[in-house]
Amino acid sequence: MSAAKTLKSKVCLVGEVAVGKSSLIARYVNDLFDERYLMTIGTKVVKKTVDVRVDERDADVSVEMTIWDIMGEKGFRQLLKEAYFYGANGILAVCDLTRRSTLEDLDDWADHIIRVVGDVPLVVAVNKADLADEAKFDEDAVSTFLSAYGASYVFTSAKTRENVERAFESLAQGMVHQQLGWVPAAAVQAGRRPSPTGGDATGA
Repeated sequence: MSAAKTLKSKVCLVGEVAVGKSSLIARYVNDLFDERYLMTIGTKVVKKTVDVRVDERDADVSVEMTIWDIMGEKGFRQLLKEAYFYGANGILAVCDLTRRSTLEDLDDWADHIIRVVGDVPLVVAVNKADLADEAKFDEDAVSTFLSAYGASYVFTSAKTRENVERAFESLAQGMVHQQLGWVPAAAVQAGRRPSPTGGDATGA
């Protein structure tokens, strides 16, 4: 086995107001969830270390993630622009399963990201999966978005913990491969869950 490596990575969460960005971070970092909606004012930064196993390299990588959370309002997004995304190694783009507009708005976020940092690993978290009965879009709509950006996706729920760790760990896998120049043997799979329409939703 090769020696363990340590990697420092900046992760930016993007998405519209109230999609659950802060809730996903709180669940992932501290295993906490609050039913109340608490708006992020400005930006918040937290740290989390995750261990990534790369079988094809017989390597273990400790990824020290600095996770940035941003206020979702478009006006604030325009104000920050390059300052927020500068130096980002990976993006977790979050939308709300009960609001189709939050998926459509990810195009604008993605355009900002590409202009500032270029092609970095992008994982889409379709959040509030526990509200599948109120879903306003399905797997096909997510796949259409992904086709333009080569991203992977996973249905998550900060409330129930569903796939929260998988979303961040899938992003960590992508960052390890890119930052170390390792080409993965196969595309990283973000996860599976029953889709709102009853099919099998796969992030690829």
